[in-house]
Amino acid sequence: MHIPAGDVELEADLVVPDAARAAVLFAHGSGSSRHSPRNREVAAVLQQAGFATLLADLLTADEERVDARTGRFRFDAELLGARVSALVDWTVENVDTSGLGVGLFGASTGAAAALIAADQRSEDVAAVVSRGGRPDLAGGHLESVLAPTLLIVGQRDHQVAELNRQAMARMNAEVQLTIVPAATHLFEEPGALRQVSELAAGWFLHNLAPTVR
Repeated sequence: MHIPAGDVELEADLVVPDAARAAVLFAHGSGSSRHSPRNREVAAVLQQAGFATLLADLLTADEERVDARTGRFRFDAELLGARVSALVDWTVENVDTSGLGVGLFGASTGAAAALIAADQRSEDVAAVVSRGGRPDLAGGHLESVLAPTLLIVGQRDHQVAELNRQAMARMNAEVQLTIVPAATHLFEEPGALRQVSELAAGWFLHNLAPTVR
């Protein structure tokens, strides 16, 4: 499907299980897209737990081509955050997902976009999960985020872990940092991504109120 976001349209894949309890929107990292196998694996676990999932490209095809050559968009957290905010608006209004609580799952630089959207749409976003994220790139939005936030980092991803600790210290919302043992940035080790998926599902189950549809 195509979802309006300002003056562009974003391509997206929506899955809504029967009697969905809430909706989780994915914000992908730099150089990634809605086809990310890691995020799709996490989304599949969330779907099994009863969550609707929306995986959307945060850049248009033309923007992706420019970014591949120049890196122009991948660290533009404000632009990506505005795109995620537009996805939140669409989810709240869409007939298949209206009335559902909304959570955000951000990976890498997409974590900053998710946190910016959580600030900009604080009345709608009820929980955030970051996987190997760069929450520090959310800048001044960090202090204003209200949604309970789970930061998941691999034990061997030392620099990102330190950036997460620094971002965590600036946040006023409920925030938890969980380190996945022996994991690197992409959680490619056996069982590591499954741990991420289960941690995310548990966080969303706890913080996104079940909704009777």
